[in-house]
Amino acid sequence: MSRRSAPASPTLSTTATEEREPHAPHRYRARIGALAAGAVPVLAFPAPGQAWLAWVALVPGLLLMQRAPSGREAAVRGWWFGAGFILTAMYWLVPSVGPGLPVIAVLFGALQSAVGYTVHRLLHPRLTARRALLALLVVPAVWVTTEYARSWPALGGPWALLGATQWQHPAVLGLASVGGIWLVSAAVAAVNTGALIALTAVHRRPRAVAAGTVVLVLAAGPLLFALREAPAADGAVTVALVQPGIVEDPQARFEASARITAGLVGQPVDLVVWGESSTTADLDRDPAALDTLRRLAATTGAEVVAGEDARKADGRISKDAVLVSPAGVVDRYRKIRLVPFGEYIPLRPVLGWIAGVSRAAGENRAPGTSFHVLPASDRAGAPLPVGALVCFESAFPDMARTAARDGARVLVYQSSTSTFQRTWAPEQHVSLAAIRAAETGRPAVQASLTGVSAAFDAQGRELARLGTDGTGVLTVRLPLTAPGTLTWYDRIGDVVPLGALLVTAGAAGAGVAGWRRSRALRRAGQPSVPAV
Repeated sequence: MSRRSAPASPTLSTTATEEREPHAPHRYRARIGALAAGAVPVLAFPAPGQAWLAWVALVPGLLLMQRAPSGREAAVRGWWFGAGFILTAMYWLVPSVGPGLPVIAVLFGALQSAVGYTVHRLLHPRLTARRALLALLVVPAVWVTTEYARSWPALGGPWALLGATQWQHPAVLGLASVGGIWLVSAAVAAVNTGALIALTAVHRRPRAVAAGTVVLVLAAGPLLFALREAPAADGAVTVALVQPGIVEDPQARFEASARITAGLVGQPVDLVVWGESSTTADLDRDPAALDTLRRLAATTGAEVVAGEDARKADGRISKDAVLVSPAGVVDRYRKIRLVPFGEYIPLRPVLGWIAGVSRAAGENRAPGTSFHVLPASDRAGAPLPVGALVCFESAFPDMARTAARDGARVLVYQSSTSTFQRTWAPEQHVSLAAIRAAETGRPAVQASLTGVSAAFDAQGRELARLGTDGTGVLTVRLPLTAPGTLTWYDRIGDVVPLGALLVTAGAAGAGVAGWRRSRALRRAGQPSVPAV
């Protein structure tokens, strides 16, 4: 009696063994784990400030994506991971957006589904050296692409970018002087990817590829910092940052800032900077307020950059950085990048109800149309071009880069974070000035009504600070970079995120082509070609 041959097992395509979905309880436990894993990287940001953690903080989430039973489930876990990250990193937005925060988290979290799918496709077992090398390129590229996408001003802006975790490490920020914050984010994502490969790969070759890449990436920032010449010094200026503290009444706040500034008389100060919304008077139409600022500029010998948050002649409210000399208003810059919900409500006819259940903007501020450098002068009358930006605009690398290319010798940020005073927001905010300084090779200061006010040199090193529990004036001597000095990032701009977009698009195209090939082979009854 002849033995019947066993039926041939069906040929599986790229992820056939993974296509069986787990039972619902297990699936949702993994997704909740991904949501929780999204909170881990936030501990590397201010105020927890565990910057070292950033280099491995993505690993728990990446591991859940890698071990998902299918590419679709990996994408979903990436989505949940992204939502957990946004919820935790921006929890302090609840007073401003109320129930809108979970919606924001879900929308922005969806971008991380691309990371989940990529990790699963390239790093699912059994891992080869070739796929490990591809993953070390493609996963950071996809990560930077998602950050770049959510940084689009119309979607809110670049807050909590992974590279910002390294703001206190000028050696690492050497990368920022070449490729901006994007290159720092790519480096951190690459090291996390390498750590995942080292922990999960069975064979030595993928682990060796990962280890070698991690060593190179970790050394790149300090090497650039060591080899790059420090921005050439060309004199110095003394800047006074005025911090009146929490003063709710607008007139009392103006008077407190004026009293603090009057205390500078007799000191060799070149520029006085007030915080955002330090006056609600329209200085073009309020002679009394303007006279006060003119007198302060005359008696201290230093021009004043005031923060105007006023209703203008056309009936609309705008936020301006106003440069005042003893002669009056020299120039003003109107904020062009407004804070979503804080200064305007997107799609107000649809989402305006949020203002009724939160502190979201009761009416939209009027944005400016373009950026320009303020033509300030020091106490000796020498030109001191200032790149004055308002609050949230410190998050945008392109704005600081524009200021540097337009000749600014100092970056000045005016801020007010009183709504978020006892949260992580003030520390997250001030860290951005350090990064902008390192990117542009320009000293940067932030004057905040309620703290944190701080100053950084041209390599992003902190020179002085006045925390949220302090009031008064922070006076600091800033070494100036020689006029015309530009970093590589100033020159080449956003090459890194654009390169990441190309790599991501190429990987997506290759994936689609492979899927079509596999489908065609299955229809023809032939074995599928394994995925890369």
